[in-house]
Amino acid sequence: METSGSVRVDSWLWAVRLAKTRSAATTGCKGGHVRVNGDRAKPAQHVKPGDEVRIKRSGYERIVTVTKPIVKRVSAAVAAECLIDSTPPRPAKTEAPAAVVRDPGTGRPTKRDRRAIEKLRGRI
Repeated sequence: METSGSVRVDSWLWAVRLAKTRSAATTGCKGGHVRVNGDRAKPAQHVKPGDEVRIKRSGYERIVTVTKPIVKRVSAAVAAECLIDSTPPRPAKTEAPAAVVRDPGTGRPTKRDRRAIEKLRGRI
């Protein structure tokens, strides 16, 4: 369902599938994770075509521009037409430091082994 004017930001986030539930979208707005045109958005704030919406989740920010304000949840194909996603690509994951490799079958390090490892690492 398309509207010509404006729509609540929490309802729009849910309708275009950027939030799993409407209450999750409301909670995100109340927590300060949603910004409309650079300003913190309250759940009842209205968005209209051309508004930039930034959603921050798990340390990653999505940047979308509203093209159609819709109220009802629609299919993913139709939802993609209601926004322009200008999110930059995520940075590559950094490699984890190499773990200490022990010979198979040697089991857990003894106290003596641990002290030798600590001395080698320069912690003692």
